Amino acid sequence: MASKSDDMTLVMGHTFTDNNLHHSSDMKVDRIYMDYNATTPPEPEVVQAVSDALCDAWGNPSSNYVAGAMAKSFINQSRQCVARMVGGESEDIVFTSGGTEANNLVLHTALEHFRKSRRAAEQGEGCKNGCTGLPHVITTNVEHDSIKLTAEHFLTDGKADVTFVPVSKVTARVGVEDIIAAVRPNTCLVSVMLANNETGVIMPVQEICQRVKLLNKQPERLRILLHTDAAQALGKISVDVQELGVDYLTIVGHKFYGPRIGALYVNGPGRRTPLYPMLFGGGLCLHKAVKMINEQIKCYSTENTPMIAGLGKAAELVTSNLSNYQSHMESIKLYLEERLQGVFGDKICFNSHFPGSEVLPNTCNVSILGPALQGWRVLSNCRRLLASVGAACHSASGNRPSHILLSCGIPSEVAANALRLSVGRETARADVDAVVEDLRETVQLLEKMN
Repeated sequence: MASKSDDMTLVMGHTFTDNNLHHSSDMKVDRIYMDYNATTPPEPEVVQAVSDALCDAWGNPSSNYVAGAMAKSFINQSRQCVARMVGGESEDIVFTSGGTEANNLVLHTALEHFRKSRRAAEQGEGCKNGCTGLPHVITTNVEHDSIKLTAEHFLTDGKADVTFVPVSKVTARVGVEDIIAAVRPNTCLVSVMLANNETGVIMPVQEICQRVKLLNKQPERLRILLHTDAAQALGKISVDVQELGVDYLTIVGHKFYGPRIGALYVNGPGRRTPLYPMLFGGGLCLHKAVKMINEQIKCYSTENTPMIAGLGKAAELVTSNLSNYQSHMESIKLYLEERLQGVFGDKICFNSHFPGSEVLPNTCNVSILGPALQGWRVLSNCRRLLASVGAACHSASGNRPSHILLSCGIPSEVAANALRLSVGRETARADVDAVVEDLRETVQLLEKMN
């Protein structure tokens, strides 16, 4: 436990510095973290792996001497661990700076692949079906901003046509038939997240891939590439690229107790599936640059060995313990929902309950109904609860209701009061009891003030 001070507080065993946080040496007023969909604290084993790599694997992994070989060994081991976590092969893993880069790399590759396919067709037998006009991308209206904003940028700049398929306002899932109906002759990519970060709803990615692959078998059909952003799913539910049938899968370390680094699964990069670089360079390159040479992926930036080592360890922990993680989080989330229902009764509205839809085991999106109980207002008055009203990347949107919830059919006045509570591996029932009491006191205070 952290000692009493003016600027330190203990949150679920992790010490935070914030002059504005309530603090005390008494555990009863320690803050309780329930924002695990935003980020997670690195496991001790992950911290140790990063530290070991900093000390023992500091060499340039492209060098031939001992220090470089040690770094290369750390990277290769981590690549195997990450591949094993998602059911792929080690050569299918490309490390990136994070999920945003991985998602951008997929979108960039899809457009580049379309252009190259069109040029090849024009130089050969003429334009085939799917090789005319702008490249067309299909995604949903509830994606992470790194997909949404990039697609909107391509659309605005006239680089691509984009269809944002709306999710059902009943199930909060995108319909398989709606995705297929959006396909055009020039469609080059379908990108659908595996699980939503606000509602926790799991999307029918496997079924979508099965249907699109049938379309890809049509003669002279431009291949439609298949991508899923699995950032929210990894470490919470089983994720297997072979079962899903995707060409690309985005991996984000800090969502499953790893460091802030990412990776992209590519099904046979440069052989079965295209992958084109966004940037070229050497040591000064801030991103992972890749280039197609002799059907192999060549790296043109120096790998971040310590972060890669940490990612590998985090992936190893998921592979070994997923069943336990999942069952614990599911149990705690159900207890949280029961306690909320018991305390607030008909004032509670669960925004993560949709008929016929599966939801992540840790995610509870809930609104406490009342004119003075907007989510931001409740959280700013809670003494113990640390949570969010939605995706961290939307924090700049002010106090407006989440567009994700509105897209899922949640009424505006309900969405405005939303709290996204996401539990973690160590969240205990006692934490739930404390959070529910904190919310009860806060609601009572705000209603009295109103």
